[in-house]
Amino acid sequence: MRTLITNGTMLDAGSMTLVGERHIVLEGDRIVDVSEARPSVDVDAVIDARGRFVMPGFVDAHVHHVITSVDFSKMLRASAVERSLAMAKLAGAMVRRGFTTVRDAAGDVSGLIRAIDSGLCLGPRIATAGRCLSQTGGHGDITPADQRSGEGMCACHIHSNELSHVADGPDAVRLAARLELRAGSDFIKIMSSGGVASPTDPFDAVQYTPEEIRAITTETDHRHTYTTAHAYQPDAISQAIENGVRCIEHGNLLDEPTAVRMAELGVTMVPTLVTYRVMRESGAKFGMPERNLEKNQGVFEHGQHSIGVARAAGVQLGFGTDLLGELQTAQNQEFAIRAELEPAADVLRSMYDVNVRLCRAEGHVGRLEPGYSADVVVSNVDPLANLAGLAEPEAALAAVVCRGDIVFDNTVFDRV
Repeated sequence: MRTLITNGTMLDAGSMTLVGERHIVLEGDRIVDVSEARPSVDVDAVIDARGRFVMPGFVDAHVHHVITSVDFSKMLRASAVERSLAMAKLAGAMVRRGFTTVRDAAGDVSGLIRAIDSGLCLGPRIATAGRCLSQTGGHGDITPADQRSGEGMCACHIHSNELSHVADGPDAVRLAARLELRAGSDFIKIMSSGGVASPTDPFDAVQYTPEEIRAITTETDHRHTYTTAHAYQPDAISQAIENGVRCIEHGNLLDEPTAVRMAELGVTMVPTLVTYRVMRESGAKFGMPERNLEKNQGVFEHGQHSIGVARAAGVQLGFGTDLLGELQTAQNQEFAIRAELEPAADVLRSMYDVNVRLCRAEGHVGRLEPGYSADVVVSNVDPLANLAGLAEPEAALAAVVCRGDIVFDNTVFDRV
């Protein structure tokens, strides 16, 4: 299929400037031409972006497909069919919000990726961590607190579920990392501190030991990829980065000395602010347990402060959301939150440069240039002048193209 996107003011994501009206030809799943003059080629479809802004598809560096509901007990009772359909629904909705590439930060999404690639369901390009690695009682351990059976008491035992491998000790975590890398994970994620959504661990807990973390990062180094760590507070962040972790997820309690050290080591941070605000506002409505809502108190405000701390130290920031289940409808609101804290161009660079690198998709996504994937968003708002306007996708987005397929095109209703 050949599509022409015509007359739209194009965002050059490399220079982060609007370069005027451009005509973009998509053929199959690739961009084949970008020109100032309208090309004289036969096309199968035309998207008239006159008076609108054309940019690469959005990239979210922290999503979850496996966590299909914030009512965790309901989610665990769901059948395999129900879980699969729910995951497909979440994936399709992300694309309709403009996110054509995402980085899934924990969970076995191999079947979902195959379903998307084969056309069974709509979904974004997914870079995946596969199952994350957690210590017993850590942020990725979803075992009920009162379950104390003797099964698996050997330290070499790895308990696995759709979200995580629960593994303790250098040998076990090394094996768990190798299993995920063998299965095709693009990077490895570990849980280095407590978290909001987990059932048993204190929020401020430091998790894993230096020996365990180094065993994991050695494996990702050998595979020429990287390990990222869920971590909030300075001691958990410091232990992770001093032992080879190259990216920090969240980092809400980041302090200045730790941020300086992150910058020295070239460690990236992916803030995920919207999830804490939306959990506070809507988590109870959808059945999120009270214990988790209590752990969430104040985390959003700390996260807002961490943006300035990281930027001042020179830490490269990604753009993530980390919304769970029913709360994912608020995905685009991260634009408005970040717009209050940083210049629009910096936020867009986080998405189109840092996120693309974290997805290991350089040269493939994040630009509107020949040879890049045909992932395009046509916006009613100027992203540089009004980044917060992207927070409401139904009003902001006029068309979305994902890998050459027109997901929707509302510009047709404006034609005379």
